[in-house]
Amino acid sequence: MNDDSRPPLPPFTVETARAKVQSAEDAWNSRDPDRVVLAYTEDSLWRNRDEFFAGRDAIREFLRRKWAKEIDYRLRKELWSFAGNRISVAFFYEWHDETGQWFRSHGNEQWEFAPNGLMARREASINDVPIDERERRLR
Repeated sequence: MNDDSRPPLPPFTVETARAKVQSAEDAWNSRDPDRVVLAYTEDSLWRNRDEFFAGRDAIREFLRRKWAKEIDYRLRKELWSFAGNRISVAFFYEWHDETGQWFRSHGNEQWEFAPNGLMARREASINDVPIDERERRLR
């Protein structure tokens, strides 16, 4: 597969939407910004919490900052809905900061895909909840 295409391609079916979500979960759990960024168009538009930015270079830099702060990050995504070239996802992830405080972050994402299967737009709303290490669900 080259950089210009990322199967499965829209319009999505329940099977291909689930595959797209699983592929995203696997990539993000790698914590490799260079791998993750290949799923997005060169000019992909992002909203993550209160940050707005565009393009692979900005995405890569965001992910580097994110995973430097969110230590031992582990994620689960669930298909929420889909239609045409759009997918909505519910997710949670767990991580700890430099002091050892654990968090569970809950969120929702809306994804819009280009015809070549790369994500052209990502909107994410996320809330963090402090947890005790014994409350962790993801190991």
